[in-house]
Amino acid sequence: MIIYTIIPARGGSKSIPRKNIRKLNGVPLIKYSIDYSLKSKYIDRTIVSTDDEEIAEIALECGAEVPFIRPSKYAEDLTQDFAVLNHAMLRCQEIYKEVADLFILLRPTSPLRPDNLIEESIDLLIKNPESTSVRAVAKAEQHPYRQWVPSEKYIKPFVKTIGEIEELYNLPRQILPDVYFQTGDIEVVKKETLISGSVSGDKVLPIIIEPDSVFDIDNFSDLENANNQIKANEK
Repeated sequence: MIIYTIIPARGGSKSIPRKNIRKLNGVPLIKYSIDYSLKSKYIDRTIVSTDDEEIAEIALECGAEVPFIRPSKYAEDLTQDFAVLNHAMLRCQEIYKEVADLFILLRPTSPLRPDNLIEESIDLLIKNPESTSVRAVAKAEQHPYRQWVPSEKYIKPFVKTIGEIEELYNLPRQILPDVYFQTGDIEVVKKETLISGSVSGDKVLPIIIEPDSVFDIDNFSDLENANNQIKANEK
C-alpha cells in the first residue's frame, strides 16, 4: 500500500494566534506531528497542507513535504476535514503521479500521542478489510444522556428517549452505556472512503486512548498543561 500522512495546519487559528507553529517546550507545535509520522516505517510521504507560507517553510525545515499551498477557501474557520483531505488527495495525485491507498490525518493540536498509533491503526484496518476508517477515541467522563441544551428560557435534554426508555437523564450511573469522544490524535481514511465523499464512512474502527493521555491544544491553558507533561516525562 501507498500511505500518506496529511497534517493540516492553516495559518488563521483564533484561540492561540499562529498556534500550529507556537513553541511547545521550545519546539514548533507542528514538529511533534511531523516527527511522529517520519518515524513510522509505514508512511511513504509526510505532507503538510497549509495556506500559510511561514508554516510551509517551518514544515519543510522539520522534514515534511509541502507540495502545494492550500487555497484559502479550504482554510476557513468552518472548513471541514473532508474538503481538506479531498483537496490533498487530488493535488497529490497530480503532483506525485500516484494514488495513495490510505491517508493518515495527524492534527498538530495533538502533539503528545501515545506510541505506535499509526502502526496499530493500519494493522487494525488490514485485519478488518470491510472497515472504512479508524478514529482515536477516549471514554467520555461526562455522559451525553446527562447533558442539556438551551430552549428559549428553559433547558431540554440533549438525548431524552431511546426506544421505549424515557428520561434517559434519570438512569442510574451503573447502567449508562459506555460512550466515547473523538480525541483528534489520529484518523486513518481509506482512499475509497474519501472518494465516496466522507472522511469516516459507516464502518469506523476505534483506537481507544486513555483520557489522561489526551492533550488537545485549543487554548493557552492546554499549551501550558502539555508543556508541564513534557517536563514531567523528562524527569
